[in-house]
Amino acid sequence: MGYPEKSELKQRERNNWASAAEGWRRRDELLQKGAAPVTLRMLELAGICPGAQLLDIASGTGEPAISAAHIIGETGKVIGTDLVDEMLAVAREKATKANLENIEFRCLDAETLNFAAGSFDAVTIRWGLMFMPDPQACLIAAHKALKPGGRISLACWAAIVKNPFVGVLMETLHNYMVIPTPPKDSPGIFAFADPGYLKGILASTGFRNITIEEMVIDVIEVDDGRAYWEAISDLAAPVMALVRQLDKTARIDYIADVIKAADALKQGHTLRMKGTTWVASADA
Repeated sequence: MGYPEKSELKQRERNNWASAAEGWRRRDELLQKGAAPVTLRMLELAGICPGAQLLDIASGTGEPAISAAHIIGETGKVIGTDLVDEMLAVAREKATKANLENIEFRCLDAETLNFAAGSFDAVTIRWGLMFMPDPQACLIAAHKALKPGGRISLACWAAIVKNPFVGVLMETLHNYMVIPTPPKDSPGIFAFADPGYLKGILASTGFRNITIEEMVIDVIEVDDGRAYWEAISDLAAPVMALVRQLDKTARIDYIADVIKAADALKQGHTLRMKGTTWVASADA
C-alpha cells in the first residue's frame, strides 16, 4: 500500500480534529493552564502590542489568538484561521464570552492562504505546522502576509522521548499494534522534532534572524493516571484514531496499561505529564 496523497492526509487531519472538538471544549481550562507559558512566550517573541494586526494560523479552539486579542486592544485586529470549523466554533464561543470584538475566526486551509501582501505585523502558529502535508506552502503564505520586518513565532513539539504527555500513549500502543514509521517529512505530531529541520524550512521560505528555544512545560496536570487517560483521550486526536482500531478487549487492556504507566510517573499527590516544545521566531 502506497503512502497517502496530500489531499488524503489533509482530510485525515480534518476528520481527526473535528472528532476531538468536543473533547477540547471539555478540557479547555486544563489545556490553557498547561500551554500558557508557551502562549505568552510566543506573543512576546512576535512583538504583540496594542494596535497590532495578527494572523494566528491553526488557531484550533482559539489560542494564542484570544490571548493576543486581549493585548492588542480595540485599535488592533486578530484573524484566527483553522482547517477545522468544529474547533473554531469553540474559539468563537470563547471570544464572544470574553466580549472580544477585535477578533475573527475563519475556516481556511493554511497551505492556500491568500491575504494581501503586508497585511499583518505578526503571525503565530502554535502546534499546528507539523500536521500540515505542505508546511512550506503555509510558511510562504505567512511570509507574504507579513509587513516588512514583521515577526513570526511558532511552536512545534520536540522528540517523543522528551514528551511523556503523549509518549506514554504511543509507547504503550506499540505493544498492541504495529505502527508504521511514516516517511520522512510526512505530517504528524513529531514532524519537527529536529530543530535543524524547523530552522531550515523557515530559512527556505524567506525568514531571517531565526532563533529556536526549548521550553519544558507541564502539559497536563491531574490527580492520577486515570484522570490523565480521561483527559488525553479527549485531546490526542491522531493517537485516538489508532486506538479506535483495537478490538474491545485489547482496548480495555491498553487503557489499563496506559493508566499504570502514567501512575508510575506520579510524584507526590499530583501527576504532571511533561512536554518539550521548540519555540521558534524570525523576521520576515
